Amino acid sequence: MKLLQEKLAVYDAPQKAKAAGVYPYFREISSEQNTEVEMHGKKVLMFGSNSYMGLTNHPKVIEAAVEATKKYGTGMAGSPFLNGTLDIHKRFEEKIADYIGKEDAMLYSTGFGVNLGVVSTLTGREDYVILDEQDHASIIEGRRLSFSNYLKYRHNDMASLEAQLKKCDPNKVKLIVSDSVFSMEGDVANIPEMVRLAKQYNASIMIDEAHGIGVFGEGGRGVCNHVGLTDDIDLIMGTFSKSFASLGGFIATDKVVTNFLRHHSRSYIFTASITPAATAAASAAMDIMLAEPERQKHLWDITNYALESFRAMGCEIGNTSTPIIPLFIRDDYKTFHVTRDLLDEGVFVNPVVSPAVAPHDTLIRYSLMATHTKDQVTRSLEAIEKVFKKYDLLKK
Repeated sequence: MKLLQEKLAVYDAPQKAKAAGVYPYFREISSEQNTEVEMHGKKVLMFGSNSYMGLTNHPKVIEAAVEATKKYGTGMAGSPFLNGTLDIHKRFEEKIADYIGKEDAMLYSTGFGVNLGVVSTLTGREDYVILDEQDHASIIEGRRLSFSNYLKYRHNDMASLEAQLKKCDPNKVKLIVSDSVFSMEGDVANIPEMVRLAKQYNASIMIDEAHGIGVFGEGGRGVCNHVGLTDDIDLIMGTFSKSFASLGGFIATDKVVTNFLRHHSRSYIFTASITPAATAAASAAMDIMLAEPERQKHLWDITNYALESFRAMGCEIGNTSTPIIPLFIRDDYKTFHVTRDLLDEGVFVNPVVSPAVAPHDTLIRYSLMATHTKDQVTRSLEAIEKVFKKYDLLKK
C-alpha cells in the first residue's frame, strides 16, 4: 500500500457506522424530490430537502428546462469568460438584479462556487475578511483562499463583531460576510445591527441568502428585503439549488464589483457556465414564486405549526424561527440511531454531527417545504415523538 493510502486508511468512521447499521449518508432515492420520495420501494416523508418552495417537480419548471435543452443543448463546454455566455444567461442576470434590487448580477455554476470565488477575490493582503463562526463551508473555503487578514466573531454576536472591527486598520477594506439564515440551526442573522456597525466602521457587507430566498421577503426576495436593508448590503448571494429548484448561484451587487469579479474570480472564469436547463428552470421557478405568494404563506403556516408542536413536545430546537428546525441530540452515534429509526418510521431527516458542528451540538435537521401538507407534518411529528421518547430526548 502506498503512503497516501496508508494515511487515509486510518479513517474508518464510515465503516464502523455501517457495521453498526446506522450509516446515514448517500441514501438512495428513486423518485423526484417531493414531500414524499421512494426509497427501496417504500414511500417516505421527505423532511430533509432544501426545496423550500417545493418547485423541483413543478410542470412549468420542468418544461422550461426541457425547452432550453432542446434549443441550446445539454452543456456549455466552456466558461462564461470565453465561449460559455448565452443570451438566456444575460437576460437572467438582468432579471435577478431587478428581483434582488441591485445594479447587476453574475451567474455561477454552483452556489458554493459563488462564495468561493467572491470571498477569495474581493479583498487584498492588507484588507480584512470578517466571518461569523457558523458561516457556511463555502464562505470558509473562500476565506482560506484569500490573502487577506482573517477575523472571526462569535455566532450572531454583534458585540463580538464590533470588537473585531475595532482591531482593523480604519484605512483598509473590511468585508463582513454572513449567512442570512444559518443552514444548520435555522436562526437569522442580525442584519440591522450589522448594517449599523458597518456604517460606523466603514465596512462592507456580503450576505449569503441561500436559505433566505423564497422564505423571507416580498416575493421571496430574502432576509435583506424582509428587514428593508437591501440598499445597505453591498453584495447579496443566492443559490438556485434550493427555492429556485435548480442548480447554480448568483452574486448581486453594483457594476464596479461585477466588473472586477468577471475578470478576477477564478471559480467564475475557470468553470464551465451554468447549463441552459438549469438557467431556464431557475428563471421559471422565480416566476412561480412571484405569481403564487400563497406558497410562501403556507410554508410559514406549517413552519409555525411545527415549531409550536416541537416546543410543546419537549424537543430542544434552539433559536430557530425558520423552516429549518434543529432537533438537538448532542451525541454523534445517538444522532445516527435516531436518523435510522425515523427512516424506519417513514420519515427522512438529515443528521448533523461533528465536525460539521461541535460534538455537543449534534442534531437532526428537519426542514419544511411549501408543498408539505399539515397532515404530513403531523405524521412526522408523531414519528419523531415516538423515536425521541425511545432515546429519552424529550424534556420532562
